[in-house]
Amino acid sequence: MKRFLVLVLLLAGCTTGKDAASVGAGDFYLVAPGGQVEIRYAAGERKLLKGLEGESLLEEGAVVRLSDYAGKPVVVNIWGAWCGPCRTEAPEMQKLFDGGTQVLGVDVKETSKDHPRDFMKDRSLTYPSIYDASSRSFINVFRGLPANAVPSTFVVDKEHKVAAVFLVPVLAADLQAVLDELGRE
Repeated sequence: MKRFLVLVLLLAGCTTGKDAASVGAGDFYLVAPGGQVEIRYAAGERKLLKGLEGESLLEEGAVVRLSDYAGKPVVVNIWGAWCGPCRTEAPEMQKLFDGGTQVLGVDVKETSKDHPRDFMKDRSLTYPSIYDASSRSFINVFRGLPANAVPSTFVVDKEHKVAAVFLVPVLAADLQAVLDELGRE
């Protein structure tokens, strides 16, 4: 009986209630109700994605920050050069960027900058990407995001509040409805 009680208490400590999205007084915390992989947030339900910054993959010594794009909706794409689906998704992100949408990549789980830089060069990717080898973004910014959720895409509104999350590979067309909606706001 004692073991059962301990197990119940441990499991209860690992669950998340409906209020999980309000962790951090208005800051974003991912909750995927019912295991959803495409989540949309109404304007009044959106939470701020803040603190996203890191070393640039394109410019040696430069720092890229989400806050650099204040007043603009941004597509934030989490990717890795080692990730098979990211090979298809990266040119789709470039299409969005070439079409005038601000895209910000976050490269994760790499042991050096060489491989992701080659990945970007080989695919002629010109949108800014953060090198996040330490996974600081997973810990401090994308709270609640499963570590194996690569690729993932977050669409933030002009205030950088999360409007949509895609925990699956996407095409540019998959994001267009969200971007069109944000353009009308």
